[in-house]
Amino acid sequence: MKIERIEVFVTELPIRLQRTFSSGSYDTGPSDQLLGKPVLVKIHAEGVTGVAQIRPISPGHFVADTVHSVVAAIEEIYGPLLIGRRLADFEGHDVLLSSRLAGNPAARAVLDIALHDALGKALGVPVHDLLGGRANDSIPMEWSISLYDDPARMVDDAHKAVDEFGIKVLCLKAAGKGGWRQDVKNFEKVRSSVGPDVLIGVDPNTGWTVSESILALNAMRDMDVGYCEQPVERRNLAGMAAIKRQAGGVPIMADESLFNIQDAAQIIAAEAADVFCVKLYKVGGLLPARKIAAIGEASDIGINSGGLAVASAIEASAALHYCASVPAARTFGAAEFVFGAGIYGADPLIAEGGLSIVDGAVAVTDAPGLGFVLDEQALERMTLSHTQITA
Repeated sequence: MKIERIEVFVTELPIRLQRTFSSGSYDTGPSDQLLGKPVLVKIHAEGVTGVAQIRPISPGHFVADTVHSVVAAIEEIYGPLLIGRRLADFEGHDVLLSSRLAGNPAARAVLDIALHDALGKALGVPVHDLLGGRANDSIPMEWSISLYDDPARMVDDAHKAVDEFGIKVLCLKAAGKGGWRQDVKNFEKVRSSVGPDVLIGVDPNTGWTVSESILALNAMRDMDVGYCEQPVERRNLAGMAAIKRQAGGVPIMADESLFNIQDAAQIIAAEAADVFCVKLYKVGGLLPARKIAAIGEASDIGINSGGLAVASAIEASAALHYCASVPAARTFGAAEFVFGAGIYGADPLIAEGGLSIVDGAVAVTDAPGLGFVLDEQALERMTLSHTQITA
């Protein structure tokens, strides 16, 4: 099957998700500009259409892609290169696109996911079957808790996750204004409030130093801190390794340090992490995500599927299929696409196949492709810009 045309849409995002962390803030809107809006792609190939959506999270975060860069990369470079190529030639696509325009992981991700959706529909199989099969019937969710000046708000957010949605894994943002000692106090308040049965991790988003990380984790150890995500600057692998050695067994997760398979190899060589945080918009889609999981498996590195930016059920569906394909014994913690799984109501772009949380987890679908039906009328209503790429 050959790729015939590609459509690129910038759409509205009706829900608003706000989070504060050490390196900036995260806000999905509202805005009267295209900046911050999701990019939806349709790939048409001889009677099937693959659909994917990614919301670039810059400005305000560590991934450089913006809506404008994603659209430009697809319209000017990637899209024309894909026209006429075999739908299923994932490796060939990857090599070709890398040779013409390196990087741009969000643009690469939305194309890669749409290609998988199209092939799954063409073959009548779910995307997770294209990734090795369904290893899990449901995926437990993680809830990210924003930094607040008032710790009581962090406690309230934790209870919303645990009490309303049955979430059993929380991640507390850290490295706020009060320094690491305040982070320890915040952790203590949340732990004492939700009890011992909830896994609680901490994420400074590169905001701690090496010494602060060691001090904070040692102080939190008796409160059963579950893990620490990216405590120091993304290229400071030596510092990550030092923290890992002196953290008393607290698992260290690499997030900002991990963008591609080369990063994965370097993190392992430096003995800098116990867990890889794999976000599809960050690593470039499902194909590189599976490669990173395989690299991690060779060194007994756990896999965590992140994605706070996932406020779209379409984007969350791709993460769901990826998580479904990674055996439970290889996963760590829970997946972070909870905000695309019905927390704020049904996704207006999905007519059938939306995600929902039951007892802290999302069930895996066996429907073809990503498993949803796009609401074309809603897409027309919510489109802010639309272009088409043909031969």
